[in-house]
Amino acid sequence: MENIKVSVILPVFNEANYIKATLDSIINQNFNGYEVIVIDDGSTDDTLNIVEKTFEGLSLPHQIIHQENAGVSSARNKGISLARGEYIVFVDGDDYILTNHLSQLYNEGYDFSLTQMVKKENDNLSNIHYYKFEEIDANDFIRLELEMKVPFNFVQLSYKTDIIKKHNLKFREDVTYGEDTDFAIKALSYGNSIKISNEITYYYIQHHDSLISTSKLKRFDYILVLEDLALFFKNQNRSDLAELIYTSRIPRAIFGNMNYFFYNDYDYGEVIKKMNELDLFKKLSKFKGDKKFTIKIKLFLLNPKLYYILWKKFKNSI
Repeated sequence: MENIKVSVILPVFNEANYIKATLDSIINQNFNGYEVIVIDDGSTDDTLNIVEKTFEGLSLPHQIIHQENAGVSSARNKGISLARGEYIVFVDGDDYILTNHLSQLYNEGYDFSLTQMVKKENDNLSNIHYYKFEEIDANDFIRLELEMKVPFNFVQLSYKTDIIKKHNLKFREDVTYGEDTDFAIKALSYGNSIKISNEITYYYIQHHDSLISTSKLKRFDYILVLEDLALFFKNQNRSDLAELIYTSRIPRAIFGNMNYFFYNDYDYGEVIKKMNELDLFKKLSKFKGDKKFTIKIKLFLLNPKLYYILWKKFKNSI
């Protein structure tokens, strides 16, 4: 019988230009005992053909599933249902991992493990947040994330499969932004310990031509996801975490996404209209935290148009 320690779930959709590099990075791991589950989410280019040819003749356990286009969350959920490993690891179809990614993420005795990820756009790499500890309680990590004291992406984690399946955890298929963080935080809430590695093993590739066009104002929909997450914690009798979402994570998400839109030259009127529709001004005013950020919020709420003009002139200096 195959001894599957890790299931790597790889959703793909029209990734013909990138998928070979991604697959090669997964195949060439210095780790034994893993399977690869590729879910092709209705690709119309050569993606599926490249995937099938790449695995021809390989003894590496793998499953290749083709489904009608239903979105990345549906594809990931399909992968979860098929996973046979002790742990689950997610990789996106246009990213790549280093050869030690799985060996760093497989740590028996821990519910989760975390490695470092960098965002790469052309030759530019993002900064790394190095941890001063080798392990952390999962709930302590959740608090750090909700306070945005640690940069975090769900692909940095390995997840104990028993936790995911016992609690029937799935990616939300009704939203297009924030469903990954929602999944990760819910999973963490059911676990205990996280093993931390400062090794950089995951490269998140940013393609400039898709950064703006795919996001639109739907980034603000993440606020609704966070509000649902707050209700999730209330139902778990974790009102402390729910309050932290309302007074920290939501205001920070509003302000961060708003400035993202301003930076990328979205129409001011459209941004403000969307904020009014979602009642984001009131939600922004609930922030409790550091004084510098509080001042920024108060300046914006006092005169949004003036803030916008000054922000465009001085960018992130205010």
